Amino acid sequence: MVSFLSRLFIKNPTDYQSPDVRQAYGMLCGAVGIGLNILLFIGKWLAGTLSGSIAITADAFNNLSDAGSSIITLIGFKLSGQKPDPEHPFGHGRMEYISGLFVSVAILIMGFELIKSSVEKILHPEAIESSPLILSILILSILTKFYMCFYNRSIGKKINSTAMQATASDSLSDTISTTLVLIATIISQLTGVILDGWFGVLVGIFIFYTGITTMKDTMDPLLGKAPEKDLVEHIEQLVIAHPIVHGIHDLIVHDYGPGRLMISLHAEVSADGDLLTIHDEIDNIEHELQQKLNCSATIHMDPIVTDNEEVNRLHQQVLDMAKALDSRLTIHDFRMVEGNTHTNLIFDVAVPYDCRMTDVEITNMLKQRVRQLPDRRFFAVIQVDRVYS
Repeated sequence: MVSFLSRLFIKNPTDYQSPDVRQAYGMLCGAVGIGLNILLFIGKWLAGTLSGSIAITADAFNNLSDAGSSIITLIGFKLSGQKPDPEHPFGHGRMEYISGLFVSVAILIMGFELIKSSVEKILHPEAIESSPLILSILILSILTKFYMCFYNRSIGKKINSTAMQATASDSLSDTISTTLVLIATIISQLTGVILDGWFGVLVGIFIFYTGITTMKDTMDPLLGKAPEKDLVEHIEQLVIAHPIVHGIHDLIVHDYGPGRLMISLHAEVSADGDLLTIHDEIDNIEHELQQKLNCSATIHMDPIVTDNEEVNRLHQQVLDMAKALDSRLTIHDFRMVEGNTHTNLIFDVAVPYDCRMTDVEITNMLKQRVRQLPDRRFFAVIQVDRVYS
């Protein structure tokens, strides 16, 4: 159904990277979700009223809250598509993440309320009724929710939408919860054993767990999580492919919403090269990143000595020292400044955030080892950088 509607209402529906297409898909899936969840609420509320089942009735109101979540998702996509303005120069793309956060909060509230009402049902059990109509409504609900999970997850991956992935997780939890309700209803009908409340607690716990995991997925980009490893490797490959670049470091990726990345990095270039030629090539690399990754890119040039054998040898020795402390440590901006009484080796050390050693420990150990180098008196001047990617 969604595929048919997308062909009907979305221009160029396969251009998933287009901001307009992303927004159109988000609003379309939100509208479809609202309609289907309202229909499910009406059917389950009728089934719960006829059977006297707290689990079915709670599941019905869960669908009603899902309709509200779909409204939030629809509004989120609408707001995220707004153009940048003086107060928000980076656009409004994070509204999509915020809408996903609201969805996860709604999931948590529904899970808590279902657990609460189910405990009351355990303490005061009541017989529930069943009929082919009630069972048919539950089975139809399971199939519908499974379909909603499928199209939200499929389209969410294609357009890289955290909000739609959250909605897909919510639909999956609804599929499982309604399945448990159906099992409880059948067991009660066949054996007379009332498991309505117990199954309601299980459903509530599962919904609550889904809400927590969904909240984490939506909060990470809002807090500024590290970029995906594949993206970092892709950026490195694109930049290093240009012969003038000898290495990159200090890569930072800011995520202001899907399709709104800002990338900055330092590119090491030969200190002996022609400045205008290198600058022109750096501009070309920035444009290539912008075109291939749909981002805004800024590259800082770091001149390094590439044809001095002694500098290259010392560079490798210091790098080996850093690797001996932690294999993930790297160095950059390495240069040698000779003096009458001693020689300074000046460099930066890139340290991951989960490194157990402190900046002071790393600096002191490297300085000590540099002083032990033969041939002359070496002193290390070290700047510690934390790795953002």
